[in-house]
Amino acid sequence: MHSIRLLRAGRDVGRCALAAATPAAVLLLMPAMAFAQASTQPAAPSTLPPVVVTATRIATPTFDIPASIDRIGGDAIRDGRAQVNISESLGGVPGLLARDRQNYAQDVQISVRGFGARSTFGIRGVRMYVDGIPATFPDGQGQITNVDLGSVERIEVLRGPFSALYGNSSGGVLQVFTEEGNGRPTLELGVSGGSNGGLRVGATASGSNGSFGYVVGASHFETDGYRDHSAAERNIGNVKLTLRPDDASKLTLIANTVSLPKAQDPLGLTRAQFDSNPRGVDPSALLFDTRKTVEQTQGGLIYERRIDAVNELRAMVYTGRRTTEQYQSIPVATQGNPLHPGGVISLGSDYSGTDLRWTARTNLADRPFTLVAGIAYDTLDQDRRGYLNYTGTGASQVLGVKGALRRDETDKVSNVDEYLQASWQFTPEWSVNAGLRHSSVRFDSQDHYIVGTNGDDSGAARYSATLPVLGVMYAVNSNLHLYAAAGRGFETPTLNELAYRPNGATGLNFGLQPARSNSGEVGLKARLDGLGDVTAAVFQTRTTNEIVTLTNTGGRSTYQNAGATRRTGLELGWSKNITEDLRAQAAFTWLDANYHDGFKTCTAAPCATPNVVIPGGNRIPGVARTSLYAALNWTPPLGWRGGIEGRYLSRVYVNDANSDSAAGYAIASVNAGYVMQLGAWRVTGFARADNLFDRKYAGSVIVNEGNSRFFEPAPGRTWLAGLSGTLAF
Repeated sequence: MHSIRLLRAGRDVGRCALAAATPAAVLLLMPAMAFAQASTQPAAPSTLPPVVVTATRIATPTFDIPASIDRIGGDAIRDGRAQVNISESLGGVPGLLARDRQNYAQDVQISVRGFGARSTFGIRGVRMYVDGIPATFPDGQGQITNVDLGSVERIEVLRGPFSALYGNSSGGVLQVFTEEGNGRPTLELGVSGGSNGGLRVGATASGSNGSFGYVVGASHFETDGYRDHSAAERNIGNVKLTLRPDDASKLTLIANTVSLPKAQDPLGLTRAQFDSNPRGVDPSALLFDTRKTVEQTQGGLIYERRIDAVNELRAMVYTGRRTTEQYQSIPVATQGNPLHPGGVISLGSDYSGTDLRWTARTNLADRPFTLVAGIAYDTLDQDRRGYLNYTGTGASQVLGVKGALRRDETDKVSNVDEYLQASWQFTPEWSVNAGLRHSSVRFDSQDHYIVGTNGDDSGAARYSATLPVLGVMYAVNSNLHLYAAAGRGFETPTLNELAYRPNGATGLNFGLQPARSNSGEVGLKARLDGLGDVTAAVFQTRTTNEIVTLTNTGGRSTYQNAGATRRTGLELGWSKNITEDLRAQAAFTWLDANYHDGFKTCTAAPCATPNVVIPGGNRIPGVARTSLYAALNWTPPLGWRGGIEGRYLSRVYVNDANSDSAAGYAIASVNAGYVMQLGAWRVTGFARADNLFDRKYAGSVIVNEGNSRFFEPAPGRTWLAGLSGTLAF
């Protein structure tokens, strides 16, 4: 029976691949075929070392993987940048949209090929990992605020069908790897400051002594905010210790903490507010003092052991706690309903997990073959409480303070995932990568607030899926690779999406079902003599039971399952080292993301029966059809350096009805710096200006915001300057 299921899964993957072979894919492959015919002699191999990634769990050069994957190095993350938000350095990744909300109460907004765009806060639909430890909870909701960019070694971004190898809510995968301690003891100190009272101070110590290595980093950031009522303060600490007891084993200890003691929430703006005063704030934010505080501490341990020339084992365990308290701007009359959970959300989240993995590198039919098998278990135990955002009545009423308890429940989510992956180069030109993951996610809610008409709303739900992935690559020659890939994915509702029922009743909305998708992709990777490195991919993802907003008003969002959606796109990437120190880069994305089927939604809450028709063909909100990034950077090891960046984004619809949109925009940034050696110190100074031409635009949008406060303005022209010094003992 199990074999029959595997055969059916393979058949479905094949159908998905055929569906993705659109006319655009044929046009994509035509220039590649012409290039192959023109290459009568194999080109000389590149003298640069290959860029190796581990996003598919098999360390492989990106050029040899039948998937869309990008790697951003630590220098690109830090050089001439504020090192505050991960969105700063992701602009050059095709298919990925990282938007700074200018609101540290809501995290950055990240979407990959349209997945994750509907998230009103945090990051969902995109799985994230930091040094192998999930930054995404089992329900699919995640955050990335605990990353100290001052000690990041690289970021890997995986897009397309192979993302499904990471299970639930993996429309894309973003992995951050911090540096490992090597060499002489080194101390780095840095400070930067700029517009709107922005200030960051950071320190990193690293080094190794024999088999022991260490990296310890800490940073403090504060800002007055571009908008009124948007001040924030954040502290991050990170420790990474490595120990090699012998030549065959490695032990890594990771611990980090993040504290957000102050993060004012300016909320979004209506169209009229945005047009008249983009730096302003809705009066309700001031009235209720909307804000958020966060405390998180986590730790993890990874043990890797090479058993023999073929077999390796890897075991990872982690645990952490995250507490959040958020004050919302919900009218007093609305909160007065005895069934309403109040305007203050208090979450205490304990989470932990493990991942056990076996890897075998051997030969099959005398050709290189790698097999990976593993099991992952993650759990989240969350205490959710709701309080009134006021005390007293009449003249003695005080807003913006924690009042009476209105909700008290314990929500638990766990997943058990088994996965199997294989990579086989069965001829010198042909290779295949395949994977199969079975994911089971369980939700359980125990209600402790049973008062009057508010009854017992306990309940449970379980979702599961088997996710096959298949990719084939053909090496036309050493400098041109063609590939095709297909796979299945699924996305469960998050706890926050389950948190409220659409009819205004209490308890979790267990009527929601997971969205399921089929993805296909064809692409090429080329090293063109004199022109640089080129990547191109054409893809399509078809989703059923898409999770969409039903209502979003009064500080509460409810969700429903709509019909089918389609995301069809083209991604192009190009980079070239013009000289040893001068590098050019460009990325282009075209994405047509729309609702294939129509559905009904609500414009008010509570809403027992959806009454607003969303026709098929409407675009999925929060997703830009076109984006373009280009950069030119001069980075010699010493002396003057500098760079220029340009970004273009087409308009973005703000709601399912497509009744309004954030206009498209084009912005430019420049930076300049100087590096010098002063004795044992290496000193770097830089300055940069963003939004050089002072464009007025919405940096991000809040999708389907029920009060029509869709727009989150971006700053006008801003400046930043910094100074850092590195001492090698």
